[in-house]
Amino acid sequence: MDLKPHIEKFARRLAEVERALSDPKVFEQPQRAQELGREYARLREWTAAGEAYARTLAQLEQNRALLRSEPAGSELAALAQEEIRRLEVERERLERQLWQALLPPEPNDSRNTIIEIRAGAGGTESTLFAADLYRMYVRYAEARGWKVETLDASPSDLGGFKEVIFLVSGTEVYRRLKHESGVHRVQRVPATEAQGRIHTSTCTVAVLPEAEEVDVEIKPEELEITVCRASGPGGQGVNTTDSAVQILHKPTGLIVRCADERSQQKNKAKALRVLRARLLDLRTAEQNAQYAAQRRAQVGTGERNERIRTYNFPQNRVTDHRIDLTLYNLPAVLDGDLDPILDALLARELEEKLKTLSA
Repeated sequence: MDLKPHIEKFARRLAEVERALSDPKVFEQPQRAQELGREYARLREWTAAGEAYARTLAQLEQNRALLRSEPAGSELAALAQEEIRRLEVERERLERQLWQALLPPEPNDSRNTIIEIRAGAGGTESTLFAADLYRMYVRYAEARGWKVETLDASPSDLGGFKEVIFLVSGTEVYRRLKHESGVHRVQRVPATEAQGRIHTSTCTVAVLPEAEEVDVEIKPEELEITVCRASGPGGQGVNTTDSAVQILHKPTGLIVRCADERSQQKNKAKALRVLRARLLDLRTAEQNAQYAAQRRAQVGTGERNERIRTYNFPQNRVTDHRIDLTLYNLPAVLDGDLDPILDALLARELEEKLKTLSA
């Protein structure tokens, strides 16, 4: 399939969106302005990929012509062959990116994302692993220029987390991170282990698209709001006011608690953001129930009780069990180098979508 007409279409639409955003009147409708801003960011990325794709095709043709003109076994022929191999890999990568752009967009892919990490099996070691995962996602977000805002956290001893909830804001956040939901398993010798035995611990990660107020209507009478004293180190100002907020959503039984801020109103606002995200997640899960088998065939269900990845310290290994991908660069991954894993997951998702379209 010739991608050139589609690349030209991206460029034309990019120019249209640029003109729309240059009109001050568009910002009188904040939601519309936000939608255009997100579309602009996507189109700019796709247009840049299209330009890079065209350059790559031209360079491939030049090197193939050089290879045809040179005697077999010559130094120039060898260099041309090496360059062709590199360019073929780049061509395939850019083609996947452009194919992804041509598919109907997932409604939540452009949303900001709320991530909830909870310690699971393994006691103290599990809470320390939760802190490792939190740092991993924060470092990844920083590398992509995304903003991270902590919504709630329950620290444990030794610097870990029993639970930590945070918002990641930026371009295409949910699309990149949506496959992180599930059970993450770590195998290592804990700092508290005197005999050097390897322990296995787990954490659960939930990735939720942030819901706008227009997505989920929450009626005041459906909420039971409780205010209590925030916990914290003795003598700290956080203990002098009743600032922690707990919200019970009566129809679903969902409970959200936030004590990260000293302001009761700020905690209430943050708790409502988490509640909206969870309610949107529930509604989306119900709507997609009929497609559960198809989703499992792609990259797993994303359910929180499904083990998706193992981080094995003795072997310096990270394995994603859904796509049978194993990398031997554990420190880099925990330092936020997630793109090799996330790109592979998105590539599998794209393959499955294309199969569905061609069926």
